[in-house]
Amino acid sequence: MRQFLFVVALVVFVAACSTQKSAVNVTKNDVEEGAADSTEYDVETFDQKFESWYQFNNKPSTYRSQDYYERWNREYVIAWNAKCARAGKDWHFEPVVGYNPSEDYGFEMNHKLFYYFMYVENVLKIKIIPNGPTIYDP
Repeated sequence: MRQFLFVVALVVFVAACSTQKSAVNVTKNDVEEGAADSTEYDVETFDQKFESWYQFNNKPSTYRSQDYYERWNREYVIAWNAKCARAGKDWHFEPVVGYNPSEDYGFEMNHKLFYYFMYVENVLKIKIIPNGPTIYDP
């Protein structure tokens, strides 16, 4: 009986270690509004602390333009995906971010993605790009 429990525990441990979860995911939701079709995008994170941090730091008075967020998101996604490609001891995230710079994701999605990168750099203290922006500057 002990051997059986040991084998089950070992299998569960190996399965838990081998499955890697996404940190951030950009999803496309097709929404039908009346006769016209539209597409909504959303940023899915799997970090509950980010969601509460985002709600606390998401202030309209600190908003910048959509172009501002798109430009920084392009830079961050390139750096993030490059780090994922050569993941090592200094990088804690596995999934690549599927962000297409030619796609119009809208203000809200770009804003939330930008804030996720700010959360990783400023709260988790994991540098993605050197000399990047902060949400705290005026």
